[in-house]
Amino acid sequence: MATIPTQTHPSLSASFDASTDFTVLAEHCENLATGLLENAVPSLRMAFCGRLAACLDLLRPGLYDPIPPHLQESLTTDTLPEQQPEFTPDPELLCEYCHALTQILLAGGVSGQVEKALTGLLYELVYFFSDGLRAPRWIRTPEGVRFIEDVMKH
Repeated sequence: MATIPTQTHPSLSASFDASTDFTVLAEHCENLATGLLENAVPSLRMAFCGRLAACLDLLRPGLYDPIPPHLQESLTTDTLPEQQPEFTPDPELLCEYCHALTQILLAGGVSGQVEKALTGLLYELVYFFSDGLRAPRWIRTPEGVRFIEDVMKH
């Protein structure tokens, strides 16, 4: 008789919907990508992929929305970031990449080695995407709060 798992991974039971802040959705994406990378059980991998696809679907429509005022402080820093990403696709395109890889993994039918490589790529892309969404956008300067991009240009 087959044993039915009675415990689910915390990332699979986390609730989110269209009203969830994008920073929280980004964190859920990271957790789901980690769960996908770390699990070999096919049913759990499918569950992680499905939840990741749902989370990415919620993120996509609001990628260019203004930052809500209640999140601006959490995205403001006192010092310039030490490094800037070198891979800078448009956020919508990056979300599409993550979603496409998730759909390929959900559909199955790829060899074990290809699945492993795609899972690793998805993991890296999701973390890059999530880090970018949650990165500071403003910096406090003696002249006041300014966009980091404007300060970096000078």
